[in-house]
Parts: sequence; structure tokens; C-alpha cells
Amino acid sequence: MLGINAFRGTPVVAPSGARRYTDEAHAIAARDVDFDWDGVPLHYVPNEPMVTHVINFMHLVLPEGERAMSATLAEALPLIEDTRLHEEVVGFVGQEATHASSHKGAREHLADLGMDMKPMSRRMDWLVDKILGDKGLTGKAKHAWLCERLGLFAAMEHYTAVVGEWLLTDPALEDAGMHPMMLDMVKWHGAEEVEHRNVAFDAYMYVDGSYARRVRTALLASFTLFVLFIASMNYLFRQDPSTTKGRLWPLQLISATRRGLVPNMKFLITEIPPYLRPSFHPSQIGDMDVAMRYLARSPAANRSSEASAG
Repeated sequence: MLGINAFRGTPVVAPSGARRYTDEAHAIAARDVDFDWDGVPLHYVPNEPMVTHVINFMHLVLPEGERAMSATLAEALPLIEDTRLHEEVVGFVGQEATHASSHKGAREHLADLGMDMKPMSRRMDWLVDKILGDKGLTGKAKHAWLCERLGLFAAMEHYTAVVGEWLLTDPALEDAGMHPMMLDMVKWHGAEEVEHRNVAFDAYMYVDGSYARRVRTALLASFTLFVLFIASMNYLFRQDPSTTKGRLWPLQLISATRRGLVPNMKFLITEIPPYLRPSFHPSQIGDMDVAMRYLARSPAANRSSEASAG
């Protein structure tokens, strides 16, 4: 049997960028959140069906994607002997599982409101199981495929951290009157994305660290997310049963982007150069203090503790 260090890669990123994020005292752990969907309307951003559906992209795609991410990081755990990183990966897997179940609950609520989510969900299941599964490989091939998935998810986590920072710091959705339950959900999720923004990257660097793979998987992640986003927007708009949703969803999306109600999708391109800098580390983006302050007051993240205190 090959030893645990047999496949250990040599990180090629500059030490100044590859530094592990060890200056935070708190431990990453899943939170016991509780969401009550009663009263959340179909268009929970009032008079903004496309803005609503951009958020719905998370509900539609993330449950299966985060399941695949959790499985990949869990598969990497036996290779990670560093105590701190091992602890962070365990916490990361727990948080991603909670994200997946929470977004699945939102997706089921949308189905109750007349949106058939099953066909696209089945496609996501296929993508996860057939494309991102372990494929039954063994030995070096198994390890190479693990490294490839770690690189892919490290890049995707970079994009989710960027979106998370936007959700926490831009008041656009709140100013637009987004339903408070859904607003809390996306801000809670965004805060945890900032909180664990370094974990997938550090795991990738620890297990492999190939710069060539980092470049390849960053480009693949960007392309995959763009394709999924466009396909999902088209699907969600067609499934929307409302007679007031308007027409020509691409024009509505452009309008929402220009008004700052959704992130500009150009970030899938503009964030590639920063991510590929040899000195890059995810701790360089996002404000941990802002994230932790929101998590300390998030209604969903604190509802169970408030109930216990009562």
C-alpha cells in the first residue's frame, strides 16, 4: 500500500501567497440554521423577476454542487495530516452540507409556488454523479482525479467568496425590498463563504499544488459556471408561472446588472488573473470581521439559540 505522502505535491505558489490562514482564533463549524418559508412570495425581490431568479440559481444548482464538493474534500481528508487544516476541512464539509440542505428547502418552496425544479435538478444530479464522481479509479489515476476536482472546487470557492463579499457589503438587495427571510439566507450563506474561503484552496495546495492544474481548473470553473448560469436563467424564466414576469430575460438581466442589483457576470473573467497570481491566497479577499459580525446577528443562525434561551 502506498504511504500517505506518496502523492504529496510540492506547492509552486509563492510562500507569501501560500501562507495558511492561521491568524483567526475561531474554528470553522456548521451552524444550526432554521428557515421558515411561509409567506415568501414567488418574486421575493419585489417587481424584479430576473433578480429573483439570479438568487434562485443558488437554490437550483448549489445543493448538488455542494454535495460533490463535500464528498471531494472528505475524500482528501486522509491525506491531510496538518491538524489545523484537517479541522478546517471537517468544518467546511459540515457547512457545505448545511448550505445544500438549506437551498434544497428553498427549492422545494419554489416548487410549491408552481415552479417545476425537477428536470434541472436531475441534470445537476447527472453532472455530479457522472462527471464529478470518483469514477471507481484506483492508485495514481484516483489521486490525479482527486487533485483535479480539488483544483476545480478551489477555483469555484474563489468565485463564491467574491459573491459572498458582495452580498455582505452591497445594500442593493435590501434597498430593493427583498423578503427578509431570503435576504438573511443569502447573507448567511455569503458570510460562511467568506469565513471558509481559504479551505478548499489550502487543501488543494496541501494535497497537490500544481500551478498548471490551478490554471486549467480555474479556466474550467469559470466556463462551467457561466454555462450553468445561462442555462439556469433560461430554465428558471421559462418555469416562472407568473403573468407579470415580462419578456426577453437577457434584457432584464442586463438592466438588473446595470442597476447594481446583481453582480456583473464579467467577474467570472476578471477574477481569473488575481486568482492565478503566484502570490494569491484567498485570505486576501473578503473581510472576515464583516462576515463574523453578520453571522453573530443572522436571525436564521441564531434562532435555535434564542429558542433555547427562551
